[in-house]
Amino acid sequence: MTKDFSDREATPPGWLLLVYRVPREPTRLRASVWRKLKSTGAVYLQNSVAVLPESTAHERSLRSLRKHVEELGGSAQLMRCDVLAGAGEVAATYNAARDEEYEEIIDRCRGFLAEIEKETAAEKFTYAELEENDEDLAKLRGWSDKVRLRDSLGADRRSVAEAALQDCVSALDVFATKVYLAEDGR
Repeated sequence: MTKDFSDREATPPGWLLLVYRVPREPTRLRASVWRKLKSTGAVYLQNSVAVLPESTAHERSLRSLRKHVEELGGSAQLMRCDVLAGAGEVAATYNAARDEEYEEIIDRCRGFLAEIEKETAAEKFTYAELEENDEDLAKLRGWSDKVRLRDSLGADRRSVAEAALQDCVSALDVFATKVYLAEDGR
């Protein structure tokens, strides 16, 4: 269900808007700015104009990015603003970006579960396999935590991603039990 942010009570308290310009060449400069913006969870409203819901952490990130842009020989302005018209579209764009991240997590969870099934079918009940799977799950959890922190507007796919991650935890617990039983039986 898509959230309706058309009324002012449903919108976040405000937005942080970064408008920047970096030199055209070399292209790696623009790519570095894009990567940093993506890692914060910012979404583009148009070329070189990105927003994040207002928060202290987001402000810190964008101030740091502004400094980075200037160090690259570019210019950047960071503004605090309210959306006067089109608030729903801005929020929907932000939530769509989070939903894409949640979809990636869900996909990775499917891969994790398939790997557990494969190892179970092959009866690869070793501590080495368990450790490898545990590390993979820790990475999934870390990634999920980062996305959840960025998800300040409550994207739709969050609960599905959380359920998929819980399925991975449960599958790993069952696999671990089989490893312990196999190791005890040797």
